[in-house]
Amino acid sequence: KQYLQKGWKVIATCRTPDRADELNNLKQNYPDHLSIMQLDVTDHKRIDELALQLSDVPIDVLLNNAGISGGSSNQIFGTMDYKVYEDVLAVNTIGPMKMAEAFYPHVRDSQHKKIITVSSSEGSISNVFKRGGRLFFYRSSKSALNMVMVNLAYMLKDRGIIVAMVNPGATGTDFMASLAAMGFPLRKTEVAVSDMMRNIDTLTIETTGAYLSYKGKQVPW
Repeated sequence: KQYLQKGWKVIATCRTPDRADELNNLKQNYPDHLSIMQLDVTDHKRIDELALQLSDVPIDVLLNNAGISGGSSNQIFGTMDYKVYEDVLAVNTIGPMKMAEAFYPHVRDSQHKKIITVSSSEGSISNVFKRGGRLFFYRSSKSALNMVMVNLAYMLKDRGIIVAMVNPGATGTDFMASLAAMGFPLRKTEVAVSDMMRNIDTLTIETTGAYLSYKGKQVPW
């Protein structure tokens, strides 16, 4: 919504466009600037199809936002649900890698040339010692995601493509519904998005590979 308000053209993807009420309502206000496409990041065939469908469209900012937690009850040591672990890795780690690979030509041919992925401070290994042990699946998927994207950042640096991870903090979205129900203080979505957009704007090829908090500071690895 905020990118549309700034005059950007936005290609928004979701698993079931017919049920994406907020997106469809938004399209009524921005019919020429918002396109809604079906996509599940675990469906690699569909990713390739969409990349081909958009082959003539340069993408200034490829923003990987899909993510799942796996549910805290599924990742308790002693009763791990490893099928859920596979699902978390498929969405949080492998999905963004496949998206970057499929849409690399679109980013390469754009003006801004940025591949951005929403990560989390939960992926910081250093933070485990401050916050204690929990969420094995989610945390490790984000740590792996960070490694994937840093590798990509350095591989693509000499091609002028910027790769980075942004951390919005604990934000009041459906993803955080359980914390909201417990009264956990959450950031307003509009503020979190504004912070991420500001951080994305400030990224340069010299800062490729950054892992940024919403304050624009490097998250400890």
